[in-house]
Amino acid sequence: MVWRLCSPSGSNPYRSVSLPMVLYFIYRYLFFILLTWTLLRLNIRNTNIKLKERFTKSFFITFAGYIIYVGIRLSITHMIRLDCFTQMPILQFIIAWLMPVMMGHIYYLTVVQRETQQEMEKLRSEILQSRVDALSNQINPHFFFNSLNGLKVLVAAGREQETLEYVDKLSGIFRYILQSEKRGLVSLREELTFLNTYRYLVEVRYRGKLFFIIQVEKEDQRLQLPILSLLPLIENVVKHNIIDSEHKMSVRIYMSSDHQLTVTNPVYRRYDVEGSNGIGLSNLAVRYRLLMDRDIEVLEEEHCFTVILPLKSVEDEGIDC
Repeated sequence: MVWRLCSPSGSNPYRSVSLPMVLYFIYRYLFFILLTWTLLRLNIRNTNIKLKERFTKSFFITFAGYIIYVGIRLSITHMIRLDCFTQMPILQFIIAWLMPVMMGHIYYLTVVQRETQQEMEKLRSEILQSRVDALSNQINPHFFFNSLNGLKVLVAAGREQETLEYVDKLSGIFRYILQSEKRGLVSLREELTFLNTYRYLVEVRYRGKLFFIIQVEKEDQRLQLPILSLLPLIENVVKHNIIDSEHKMSVRIYMSSDHQLTVTNPVYRRYDVEGSNGIGLSNLAVRYRLLMDRDIEVLEEEHCFTVILPLKSVEDEGIDC
């Protein structure tokens, strides 16, 4: 069977194309597609083999494919001119061998890089969490010994009902502190609820001499901050200031115009303050940098001490600890 195609040149009006030749080119096209697909599947699915092993395995598969190709080609030699040993098909087999190997190796390097980045991110998160836990754990013994002083005052005065309430409040506060080891950021509402409970403990020691003015709208209480951010600030107020009938302390907590939490108090400086053990503002500043990548602002004036705490909305991205 012979097909005659018209030639646009005019010099050769007819060109003969045999059906075997058309079938041969279809076979050749499909053969290289199948070979290339097999090599790509081998190299991309096996992401744990080395480059040398890829070359070796792909070479043997390509060579086996070439033998099959030659065998089939020789069976139709009587139909069309033999070309399986010419430069073109050999070059095509070399390309079919090398291209999937390189693509598979590039894919392997991409997978390795992605896994490495994931491992680094996981390690960074674990290191971050361990540092936050270490900082949180510093607060526990410090707060515990301060709380025992208030309990001692109640027991010595024989105020049994207040002692029971003090212990109940103290247990709730310790539950919150122990939870801080597993939590990073909390809502401002939770911190203010904790502060209202903690107020009872300090008011036992400074009844009628220590006051809190909290001015935070309900919608702003959804904003987040590191857990136990307010505790070291209130402890610093008690630790560094004279609080008595002549020096009544008023701690004001409010939202600034740019939605940052401001904690301010007058300064009645004490000069017999015990040595710092690393707990307080420095601890809070480090936790802020770790958890929010932001810094607190401390404004220390002659008669006023102010700490500004940045807040973040729930929608903001951050470190989830």
